[in-house]
Amino acid sequence: MNYKILTIDQGTTSSRSITYDIYGGTIESSQYEYPLIYPDDGWVEIDPQVLMDSVIKSLNDIDKDDIELISITNQRETTIVWEKQSGNPIYNAIVWQDRRTSQYCESIRSDDLEKNIQDKTGLILDPYFSATKIKWILENVSGAKEKAANGELCFGTVDTYLMYKLSEGKIFKTDITNASRTMLFNINTLSWDAELLDIFGIDKSLLPEVVMSDSSFGRIEKINNAEIHGVLGDQQAALFGQGCFEEGDSKSTYGTGCFLMSNIGKKPVLSQEKLLTTVGFSFGGDVYYAMEGSIYSAGTVVQYLRDNLDFFDKSPESEKFLRTNGNSNGVIFIPAFTGLGAPYWNSEIRASFYGITRDSSKEDLINAAFKSISFQSKEILNCFEKSGIKINILNVDGGMVENKKFVQQLATLLNKNVNVPDNKESTAFGVAALAGISKDVIDKNVILEQKRDVVKPINSENDDLENSYAEWKKYLDKILS
Repeated sequence: MNYKILTIDQGTTSSRSITYDIYGGTIESSQYEYPLIYPDDGWVEIDPQVLMDSVIKSLNDIDKDDIELISITNQRETTIVWEKQSGNPIYNAIVWQDRRTSQYCESIRSDDLEKNIQDKTGLILDPYFSATKIKWILENVSGAKEKAANGELCFGTVDTYLMYKLSEGKIFKTDITNASRTMLFNINTLSWDAELLDIFGIDKSLLPEVVMSDSSFGRIEKINNAEIHGVLGDQQAALFGQGCFEEGDSKSTYGTGCFLMSNIGKKPVLSQEKLLTTVGFSFGGDVYYAMEGSIYSAGTVVQYLRDNLDFFDKSPESEKFLRTNGNSNGVIFIPAFTGLGAPYWNSEIRASFYGITRDSSKEDLINAAFKSISFQSKEILNCFEKSGIKINILNVDGGMVENKKFVQQLATLLNKNVNVPDNKESTAFGVAALAGISKDVIDKNVILEQKRDVVKPINSENDDLENSYAEWKKYLDKILS
């Protein structure tokens, strides 16, 4: 028998189904993209039926014979509320990037409340997280509050929604990593927090059961009656997939957004630099915590250059326009389509090019845009170091690291070695490995011994990038003030 592990990797703009063997090798993969919806400035939504259709299509492409285990990884914070009886959503999924509740957050902001939220959840008061998105749906969808009070509604991040739909309502659970991104979950007690639920006006009956990441979540009859035995939020899955098992091990994922995350051990440590403390993963009976810097726009920038400005037909073609020293002839780009994440957490700022002249070329704009992603990474790294976390080597993954010039530019600017695994999709691989290791069918060394390319800084080009970063930072500070 060929033992298979199926990963459902549900991302912000696409869904994938991938099967792995017990050595971590990919057997099959299928992926379908779908569009995001932008109903208003700063609003980002997904039609849940379109999301679910993309998952089902990818599953239908996969040979389900011999699938014994299922693992799920997903975009985090994205919020769906649905009817318990029918399974039908009462509103579109509100995506993690969405900023519609920024005014509400400002209206309740106080030092005491912010400290309470950080102490309990490791997070900051921000529209990014699920709590205020749930509150918005309950207050803006007709009859939602009454249905919630009667126990007729369910809330879930995407992992919960997928399990509920695939199991026809039998599984209503989430894992501790996804729960830790809701701003309702106490990362010290590892349980839903009654005080926070009261603050945001959310009834506990709405919430799924929280279990460990490497638990048994239940079986899916339609997929070989296979057992779901691993669920992780996408960034935590990449942390595990990159083998960041020890305190100080760090990774940065360049997908739709960019998320730099470091393992901080078995106790939550809070940052004073506006970084997030979150649950990293559970493994072998232990819970590991992580510190994270979140950047809203990374791959989104590349998509914008491709789809909106028509600068290239396919994302990989962008590489031929990049200069390793990042020279953009004075053009600066601020990648703030829906605001800026860490360390600014600013919902109001929007994206812009600055410094365009009649001599500016398409190449200049592309280089300015790519550099802005590296610059944000540098800012996050600086925050980590101020928080006492020294990152000597950075493990990177995600779709953008296929671009070798981008990775080289990143290594040169950060002045650090950057490790790129052969399997650049650490997210899907990571959660499959968690499921396999927890069931004793995959060896932990499959992760630890994976092949990596080491990209070293080009010292002669560091000054150019540092000078560009200084100009970018000066302009950003100016518009923020």
